[in-house]
Amino acid sequence: MKYRTYPKTDISVSEVGFGLWTTSTGWWGEMTDDGAVELLREALDLGVTLFDAADTYGNGRSEEQLAKAFSDRRDRVVYSTKFGYDFYTYAGERKGQQEIPHDFSPAFVRYALEQSLRRLQTDVIDIYSIHNAHLSEIENDELFALLESFKTEGKIRSYGTALGPAIGWLVEGCESSKRRNVTNVQMIYNALEQFPGNAMIRAANEAGADTGFQIRVPHSSGMLEGRYTVDTTFPAGDHRNHRPRQWLINGVKKVETLRFLEEPGRTMGQAAIQWLLAEPRVMSVLPNIYDREQLVEFATASDTPRLSEHELARVAELFANNFGVDEEPGKYKGTMSYDDVVKTRATASV
Repeated sequence: MKYRTYPKTDISVSEVGFGLWTTSTGWWGEMTDDGAVELLREALDLGVTLFDAADTYGNGRSEEQLAKAFSDRRDRVVYSTKFGYDFYTYAGERKGQQEIPHDFSPAFVRYALEQSLRRLQTDVIDIYSIHNAHLSEIENDELFALLESFKTEGKIRSYGTALGPAIGWLVEGCESSKRRNVTNVQMIYNALEQFPGNAMIRAANEAGADTGFQIRVPHSSGMLEGRYTVDTTFPAGDHRNHRPRQWLINGVKKVETLRFLEEPGRTMGQAAIQWLLAEPRVMSVLPNIYDREQLVEFATASDTPRLSEHELARVAELFANNFGVDEEPGKYKGTMSYDDVVKTRATASV
């Protein structure tokens, strides 16, 4: 495993991290807490040090799993977690990834922080992020003053934004760097889905920001693991069952054009991670891990051969031509251009 340090901080993280959405939510199959703890500890043994949770994952379950796994070795791991959803009030059963209301009032955010600290059994959270931030949160001076006060109080080491719930929120990601210079932005980004992530990274570069990025969905919902075929089926309850069949057919075609990235000692899934690690602003990649086989493959990706300039250029060329697949343009949620901001504000002022 190799490690990277967030700019202007002493927060060092493994190039491959572990997102606890797979162990705590049931969206990728059910896992017991004992099974999760075993997998998390094995990840640390393999060199993984960044563990990303959220207070709303399993209504606190992901943070509790971290405490069970690492309360006796807290100094060896980096905790990244998120806040914003009021699951305390809206704690009923949710279907799939259905959203519940946010609350960013100072009283609620402080309460949420204290509850996360309690569940994590720690005095400080290393990276504390606004969960699925909208532009109104990025522009909320009171919220960012509160986050700064948490740093002063020693309850968090840094803060950032986590963007979603689907690919989107381009403006929020750009403004997180340009306006707020946050330590971390967590976003969806992978070789198949490079927009809007590439625009967010470009904005951070243009602003000279100190922002690093955590990458979620690095394998495009498993597509870039290279194992899907047009006949692949997913278990009942798996979030991928909600995707149209054309997503699977087109995705398989695209991945076939990337097979040149496979080589002895580097699988397609590992190459997908190395493509991301070619970007210096990427601090850690958070693949979906739900069994030991995946954990070992992805945790060892950091030590596989880096992609060459030729390979990177070839991927860029393929992406520019949509990997030779004719399909409808992607549909996005959120504010996907600064024109959208202008239009929304103009509508609101009428």
